[in-house]
Amino acid sequence: MIQEKPASAFNGWLMVIVLPLVMIASGLGVAYTVKGNNAWGLLFVVLIVIAAFCMNGFFVVNPNMATVTTVFGSYAGSVKTPGFWWMNPFSVKRHLSLKVRNFESGHLKVNDHEGNPVEIAAIVVWKVVETAEALFNVENYEDFVRVQSESAIRNMASTYPYDSHQETVLSLRGNTNEVADNLKHEIHQRLEKAGIEIVEARISHLAYAPEIAGTMLRRQQANAIIAARTRIVEGAVSMVEMALDKLEEGGKVKLDDERKASMVSNLLVVLTSDRDAQPIVNTGTLYQ
Repeated sequence: MIQEKPASAFNGWLMVIVLPLVMIASGLGVAYTVKGNNAWGLLFVVLIVIAAFCMNGFFVVNPNMATVTTVFGSYAGSVKTPGFWWMNPFSVKRHLSLKVRNFESGHLKVNDHEGNPVEIAAIVVWKVVETAEALFNVENYEDFVRVQSESAIRNMASTYPYDSHQETVLSLRGNTNEVADNLKHEIHQRLEKAGIEIVEARISHLAYAPEIAGTMLRRQQANAIIAARTRIVEGAVSMVEMALDKLEEGGKVKLDDERKASMVSNLLVVLTSDRDAQPIVNTGTLYQ
């Protein structure tokens, strides 16, 4: 695997001064030796040709861009610092964007942890951080990002249920932050070899597949009703226990087991009923 390294590049403005001076000096040398030593004249002509060829070594690196160079098929290094640069004119230069990019995956159909078919899509925000890995370790890093991200989305969706009414069980719909963190980590693991950093990954679309949407909606409503009833019963039992303890506190009210059972029954009916209770005034004693 190729690892990124800095290229041996020189300040372009310095070479702008040096190369024309070499060409001018060589031209003057040719003029002075045209009637004299032809060997020196030939040397100056060669220097002019070399200096002119070296003009091909200039290149510019813009902000949030990088230039990856190769010389005769070998990786020579990368330049990430913006500016005007010069390096070996035989080098081949490829420009690469370091800007933050994003894309939204298509609506993928996948089975969740409980086997229910769901549609899911995600937005992935990414950028290139290692230029050599991005260009040389994979065929096309942009296609690699898209394909591997969709694969990670499918795998992640299969590890969570669509919905859950248990606080200890994470779900796609109810725990978006935890799911997003897990998705980001999984995509990063797949793309690290390509020199890609995942800035953010978050679900943008989540729904049951159309063929089961109606059925799952009714199931979801039923589960919600059961969960709500469970909480209501737990709260009602707690309130009844507290009421009995308060009544018997200090020995002011004495209730036998039969009266306690009757009070518990009445209180539970009132607390768990869907409708408001109708008050009945007892004008007699407690035992009538």
